[in-house]
Amino acid sequence: MKDSNFLKENNGRLMWHPMTSPQDSIDNPPKIITGSSGVSVTDIDGHTVVDGVGGLWNVNLGYSCQPVKDAMTAQLDTLPYYSTFRGTSNDVAIELSFELAAFFEPDGMARAFFTSGGSDSVETALRLARQYHKLRGEAGRTKFLSLKKGYHGTHIGGASVNGNANFRTAYEPLLPGCFHIPAPYTYRNPFNESDPERLAQLCVQALEDEIAFQGAGTIAAMIMEPILGAGGVIPPHKSFAPRVQEICNRHGILLITDEVITAYGRTGAWSGARLWGIQPDMMCTAKAITNGYFPFGAVMIGHRMVEVFEGNPSAKIGHGYTYSGHPVGAAAALACLAETKRLNVVDNAAARGTQLFDGCKALMEKYDIIGDVRGGHGLMTAIEMVSDRATKAPIDGASALAVQEGAYQSGAMVRVSGPNLILSPPLVLSEAEADTILSALDAGLACV
Repeated sequence: MKDSNFLKENNGRLMWHPMTSPQDSIDNPPKIITGSSGVSVTDIDGHTVVDGVGGLWNVNLGYSCQPVKDAMTAQLDTLPYYSTFRGTSNDVAIELSFELAAFFEPDGMARAFFTSGGSDSVETALRLARQYHKLRGEAGRTKFLSLKKGYHGTHIGGASVNGNANFRTAYEPLLPGCFHIPAPYTYRNPFNESDPERLAQLCVQALEDEIAFQGAGTIAAMIMEPILGAGGVIPPHKSFAPRVQEICNRHGILLITDEVITAYGRTGAWSGARLWGIQPDMMCTAKAITNGYFPFGAVMIGHRMVEVFEGNPSAKIGHGYTYSGHPVGAAAALACLAETKRLNVVDNAAARGTQLFDGCKALMEKYDIIGDVRGGHGLMTAIEMVSDRATKAPIDGASALAVQEGAYQSGAMVRVSGPNLILSPPLVLSEAEADTILSALDAGLACV
């Protein structure tokens, strides 16, 4: 291992980082994280903070989950890798498929297709949706619908259904046939509607209008996050998702829920679909499936699709990844799922989520730069910062980063994305650790 001086001198120089410019990493070298324990991380200078980001929405069980580490170590000693392509499989992937089918049975899921992560899961779901319609003799169903402000990963398909220009413009032209409807984003929306239920109705009507314009027979699937995550933690009104499902079912359009963030307890329910009482046709999962300890994902597939694919000789899935069903990842996922259920993390996610949400609401009364606080569904909270509450003008980038840095120096890692400060800590967060995050936020906001 190189010494700290070497690492600091080369920080940002030879490695390009996601979601920023190479020059920015040179001008503003990133934090070098070298250690972790519980729900805290330590940087190269020995500064320890509570991780209010949870890695990247994925370290639900914290950094000291020994059962997952033990399962990975044991699997490395037994079978460190083998393919699940045609003709071979492995025991742990088979066992995991059984456990996941049982876990997601209340959501209407029956089968699993394993991937290497969230973007892979989205790409898989989009491809399977098109294939499903071809198998049914409706080859013209190729288009996709999604929400503005939605985030669905970085592959071409995922970027195409993304609803944020920041992840699209530099890579256009993208996949044709992708169309976006307004998100139920109460703070900012084209209808100037502040009532969540009324806004949900307007967005649903926009969906109906887009389907009528495109022609239902041309649309393969609608993909959406049950709660929009990277777009700024945007929870819809409870009426929204059920109405979307009803519309999709009525028009023969598959519904895909992107649960890469929301599955496995993040929302205070075991899945985002279950939170809203819907049963989609596919669910994209990843992140917390292995607690972030191994790159892994799973697309869960519902009964309607199973009936079309199984028993059909022409339903060959010409898609997969070298690491689909990786035995070490599957072992990590099995241990993670068992520990997630044993700890019943949904209850703590709901309690600590309420604590953070209420705490951020209190900070809003203290600081005018807070324009909106969103959350209230598990450990997903966002503060939207503004330079002027009356006009809702977003805060400038330098000030937003100053809040983030102030919070870090005061004891908490938080994440700024545009004007949004996002909190997504581990689901095993304690009451005292949640208070630490709020105190650090208070100090960070005071810096601006």
